[in-house]
Amino acid sequence: MKKTFKTWFMGRFFHSSCKAAYARCGLPKSTVSAILAENYAIAARSKPMNDDRLISSYMMGMYFIAMNKKSGLSPQENYKIIESAIRKSSLMKKKMGSAEDYLSEDKIPSRMEWAEETRRRRGENNWVVDVLPKCAEYDLGYDYHECGICKLCRDEGCFELAKYLCKLDYVIADMMNVKLARTTTLADGGDKCDFRYSLK
Repeated sequence: MKKTFKTWFMGRFFHSSCKAAYARCGLPKSTVSAILAENYAIAARSKPMNDDRLISSYMMGMYFIAMNKKSGLSPQENYKIIESAIRKSSLMKKKMGSAEDYLSEDKIPSRMEWAEETRRRRGENNWVVDVLPKCAEYDLGYDYHECGICKLCRDEGCFELAKYLCKLDYVIADMMNVKLARTTTLADGGDKCDFRYSLK
């Protein structure tokens, strides 16, 4: 994957957000440094992902993989660290915006254009998605037929980690004060990830 300011910044962001938890866990500085170095090594060897809407998710996946390769902690322990870091981040909260803004029907046309672009598969590790406008059951739906994080985890030989990153979708929805319902995911062997968002 091509190195950009955004890929560099996102790696630093996740690392800085987790450092206090590493200290509480007693991880030596050499291990903490190794996590960041591995994050950038994964970024350098990863397949192209050129979808700007989901680049932060892709980088979060890289960082979580690096944590599991280098920290010596279990996937569940690493999940708790990154979940806590995301919940405490004022930058993440600002980036997410309000529930009303996220679910606004005014955004449907641009989302439909985005979905059409994903089907062109311009990057090997891009997501492929259908956007489902508001109906009686939900305010916004997505059906993801391909997932960049699942592809990345498979490339790195750790597909089992993808399911932990799926759990973060609920954390992010909760932070936006949005209800997320989902019955199946690609990480758990489903044929799609069926996101259904509604106002709480």
